[in-house]
Amino acid sequence: MTAYEPIEGWPLIPHPMRFVEATSVAVDLNDRVYVFNRGPNPMMVFERDGTFVESWGSGEYVRPHGVFVMPDGNLLVVDDLNHVVNMTTTSGEVLMTLGTPGKPAEWQAGGIFNQPTDAWLSPTSGDIFITDGYGNSRVHRFQQNGAHVLSWGEPGTKPGQFSLPHNLTILRDGRVVVCDRENFRLQVFDENGVFLKQVHMHRPMSVTSGRGDDENIYVGEGGPPEVQHGVPRLGQRVVVLDQEFNEVTDFGDDLPGEAPSQFLAPHGIAVDSHGDVYIAEVSYTAYGSKQKPPHEVVSLRKWRRNSG
Repeated sequence: MTAYEPIEGWPLIPHPMRFVEATSVAVDLNDRVYVFNRGPNPMMVFERDGTFVESWGSGEYVRPHGVFVMPDGNLLVVDDLNHVVNMTTTSGEVLMTLGTPGKPAEWQAGGIFNQPTDAWLSPTSGDIFITDGYGNSRVHRFQQNGAHVLSWGEPGTKPGQFSLPHNLTILRDGRVVVCDRENFRLQVFDENGVFLKQVHMHRPMSVTSGRGDDENIYVGEGGPPEVQHGVPRLGQRVVVLDQEFNEVTDFGDDLPGEAPSQFLAPHGIAVDSHGDVYIAEVSYTAYGSKQKPPHEVVSLRKWRRNSG
């Protein structure tokens, strides 16, 4: 059985840098970790042991939301309130922009984009898939040169409809797994948007795929509405699924909090080549901003994989 344990004090953030809150995290082929955050240094980069490498993006992003490392090492960076997805180098140079900066598509009408949320590159077709998002109910597919291929989805609760498509991953066989967050489910499609299945989850906020011999699917579940606060085992955990979406294990305490073994709002997730899991949390939005006085709280977690 595989178990996970939290790594306290990861990463080593140089003073006076701060995340405010880390919204998303991605790991490259060398296990270097990219943390997109809402602090004064939007992209912060760390080695696997937590050593700080560099930062970039100051003043260039309206509201950081998602990041993905492509196989060639370039990044896909999602800025939801600027309504764009940038392809950048690892040092932040913008190579291509999808969407029109500062100009959202018509609300819930299916255009490109209205507050996009996440991006992923398919290991089968090589195309880019983007969830869109807060002001839309859509998944878009693009070629790597930016050419639009197709889109699917509309508001609703039926198969193929969405209530906030918030995160996605693409499995090795090309299945597209979408966190249909406010419908409390994962939806699974082929790359042409054909619906395959749905899986109930508790408000799934984030999803990613394992690497190497790890074929598991990792899902970060959000917490319940205020009326259910304090009720144990309602989300705020990471669930590990196999390729058929059976639960393998999970980790995170029964109730949320700031302790190393707890979660507040697992908004982004990534896995390195060792099977260790990185979780970015919008903890200021979900928790810290509501405290008196408001204050920054932990927003990036690392859990070590232990196989036994």
